[in-house]
Amino acid sequence: MTKKSINNIGVFTSGGDSPGMNAALRAVVRTAIYHGKNVFAIKCGYEGMINGDIEQLNSRSVSNIIQTGGTIIKTARSERFRDPQGRKQAFENLQKFGIDGLIAIGGDGTFHGCVALYNEFKVSIIGIPATIDNDIYGTDFTIGYDTAVNTALDAIDKIRDTAQSHNRFFIIEVMGRDAGFIGLETGIAGGVESILIPEVKTDVNKLCNQIQSLFDRGKTSNIVVVSEGDDAGGAYEIGAKIKQKTGIDYRVVILGYIQRGGNPSAKDRLLASKLGYWSVKHLIDGKANVMVGEIGGEIALTDIEDTFGKKKPIDMDALEMAMTLASG
Repeated sequence: MTKKSINNIGVFTSGGDSPGMNAALRAVVRTAIYHGKNVFAIKCGYEGMINGDIEQLNSRSVSNIIQTGGTIIKTARSERFRDPQGRKQAFENLQKFGIDGLIAIGGDGTFHGCVALYNEFKVSIIGIPATIDNDIYGTDFTIGYDTAVNTALDAIDKIRDTAQSHNRFFIIEVMGRDAGFIGLETGIAGGVESILIPEVKTDVNKLCNQIQSLFDRGKTSNIVVVSEGDDAGGAYEIGAKIKQKTGIDYRVVILGYIQRGGNPSAKDRLLASKLGYWSVKHLIDGKANVMVGEIGGEIALTDIEDTFGKKKPIDMDALEMAMTLASG
């Protein structure tokens, strides 16, 4: 089969923003131009693709953005893209601009859209994993995850100061509707007393006994980190259950969207630059319907269907280690 020639590359960010998206965009644009390709920004993800909100970029378009959070080409979720007519309109707009290859920066929702475009219109498309949740199969880390963990950890450290000063019990809710990677890593690094994540069913009675025991032994600060998708409920619901069973008062801190913002860490900038560079290289080389990730320090390609069709496992040994270290 003759390799399809790629001359005009469209790039877009989609779904929730994550720190490092701009660094990935910069790498895509600069690498494509270096190889003599035209690059087009598709604003606001699939919604912009449907609206024809597309403009050509040059190397200066991405100057001084590697250190910034968010995404300069905007992001959005698109209900219209779920409809076949919406996807048809999006494809027709790609044709108007002569775009013959796409690079999608986002998470599992973004990659569902990639599969639809490839299956229905045979658009050559490569995904770059960018989500703070780190729940994408086919890469050790996703762009934005390291920054989100460090943002949450900084908050936990500050809350610990207040918890110790007042002998107070805090429940801190971090993002993670379907995956507990942020909760696990921030919990370990923050030395918290318990970590509740969606992957493990929460035993409320056991948790209450643990918290009561810590208070009885005179521990001066107690912090529980809970992922928002934990089966026992969010931070407020879990706190109410603990107070009902133990009488111990609590304070809740929901970190929310601060985990998505801020300047990307060095690790996220490096990962984004690497994945942006290799996404263009592989697209030019004829790869399609794959995601570029990093596994064990090496670039790896994964069929896009597998990125959301297979579950990325969480490190249960790390959770056991965290509980062991918190038992003192």
